Amino acid sequence: MVNLHYNKYNLKLKRIGSRIFLLLIWISSFFCGRSCYAENVKSVQDTGTRSSLHDAILLIDKIKTLNTSPQWPNINPSLFLENLRLTLHKPLSIYPGRMTNFCGYGALTYLILHDDPVGYLKFMLELYNNGTGHFNTILFKPSSSIKQEAGKLIYKGKLDIYPAEQMLFLTLADHFKGYLNIFSPHYKPGAEDGFWAAVNFAKFNKMVRKLLNYKIHAVGSDLIHPGVRDLYEYIHNRISTGTIVLYLNNRLLHKKNLVTLKLGIPTHYIVLQEIRKEDNLLTLVYWDYGGRTLLQLSPAFLKKILFGISYCTKQPAHA
Repeated sequence: MVNLHYNKYNLKLKRIGSRIFLLLIWISSFFCGRSCYAENVKSVQDTGTRSSLHDAILLIDKIKTLNTSPQWPNINPSLFLENLRLTLHKPLSIYPGRMTNFCGYGALTYLILHDDPVGYLKFMLELYNNGTGHFNTILFKPSSSIKQEAGKLIYKGKLDIYPAEQMLFLTLADHFKGYLNIFSPHYKPGAEDGFWAAVNFAKFNKMVRKLLNYKIHAVGSDLIHPGVRDLYEYIHNRISTGTIVLYLNNRLLHKKNLVTLKLGIPTHYIVLQEIRKEDNLLTLVYWDYGGRTLLQLSPAFLKKILFGISYCTKQPAHA
């Protein structure tokens, strides 16, 4: 009887949560306005010459050991260094974790590694050693609860043994806030699976503009599909000149036991690497969850699940 009552209580909470989530999404459409779903080009300030992945690999391979950091008591220094080395040698290995809301930060990390990998390495080492760190013009000062939690996440798949990525994703989620995060403003154990870590479309594009040397051309929103007649032509014409991040409902890509997926709303970010059309089928090759994935689907289904397209092009850098 106790378990039955508990299950009924949980079901009621989930229903209430889903309704509140829909209400927040509906309200967001007014705040986003034209900037979210009209084609709108915004620039970031040119921050100078960026680095190469080769430079970052040379640096990380020179570091043989790290001392234990008093700032991050639950991060093993050997595993941390191994995680950094893996990320730089194999950038596709970035893994946001199973059943978490870290996918937006995973996609952001993918972009960071293609824009300024040396900056990424220096930031991660500074954050590890000092408990705070600078990236671009942003100072990150993660809360004490974040420092206590990094290195302890479990049941998240490969993320369990990736302490550097735990530290990074928790720090990013702690710093950047969107309207969805109002529902859960402070970190508590398990918050990485809920609203605390959520990344709405405007928040994702804001993080890219703040941290990276990219110009963003974004169409779509958290509620309204992109106003693009032919998605294939739109994406195909841009993918050769920039990086494409798609914001979509991931019920086809990853079946999760989440109430929000039943609502037909976007929950997931992938980095598109290739798109082809043949016999009225689209073939997508994209980064997602620690590797490269190939998927075939119809143009109609892509239109149904796609809510946002972020077209990222590199800013000219000063020598």
